[in-house]
Amino acid sequence: MLKPTRLGVVFIFLSLVALFLPGVAQAKKLNVVTATTDLAALAQEVGGDKIQVESIAKGYQDPHFVEAKPSFLLKLRQADLLIVVGLQLEIGWLPPLINQSGNARVQVGAAGYLDASQFAEILDIPTGQVTRAMGDVHPLGNPHYWLDPDNGRRIARGFAAKFGELDPPNNAYYQERFQDFDKRLSAAEQKWDEEMKPFHGRKVVTYHNSFPNFAKHFGLNVIGYVEPRPGIPPTPSHTIELIGLMKRENCKLILVEPYFDLKTPQSIARDTGGQVVQYLPSVGGVK
Repeated sequence: MLKPTRLGVVFIFLSLVALFLPGVAQAKKLNVVTATTDLAALAQEVGGDKIQVESIAKGYQDPHFVEAKPSFLLKLRQADLLIVVGLQLEIGWLPPLINQSGNARVQVGAAGYLDASQFAEILDIPTGQVTRAMGDVHPLGNPHYWLDPDNGRRIARGFAAKFGELDPPNNAYYQERFQDFDKRLSAAEQKWDEEMKPFHGRKVVTYHNSFPNFAKHFGLNVIGYVEPRPGIPPTPSHTIELIGLMKRENCKLILVEPYFDLKTPQSIARDTGGQVVQYLPSVGGVK
């Protein structure tokens, strides 16, 4: 009977390891959790097949108000990186989940906690004191910055750098992915800018103050809001004032996110001869 050589024993051992523990031979993917679908989409563009990414909030949900679920804790416990919109957008629901997750990697200030707002151009930064009487005003600036394609580019560049920091062997891969995304975004921007040219200067009303970055990029003029103050439901007196403003300014367009009630916007449209357009501000906005 032939005795196995030392090399043969090693080969058999490695074969058994590959058979019973297939994950050992595969590089571990960076586990990324994001607060919103928009951040998840950008992360996927940059991370490709080197990351696993999942969003907590759905695209059809108001990101200010997300109902916390036990499944969210499991996502956070397993995360290598948590990416948030920041500017206190998630302040009403995400901080308790982070604390309860028990994951030191994603705590505020840790290497696995990333505030995407640091990469973006932020508008509507209050210059005076902010009080609750002003409504849901964000003291650090308007958090709806992702609606500007240029901010999408800035954020993606920041993601590439962060992924490379946490996963150095694949740093070049992330940079290549960003460069490819940048080229495709630039081509898309040329098309979008051309399509939006006829609407430069168009006066619009939005339900919530969530449109400044989009309006600035594409040259729209937001003259008012359905909400009397951010986060405050419409009131009869404010609605009457808004109808008068729209008539004086000959404004015929009201833009509304899918998670807001259409009753008041439709009433305003009837009185002004305008039109309500329900737009999707996030990836996966159709329920």
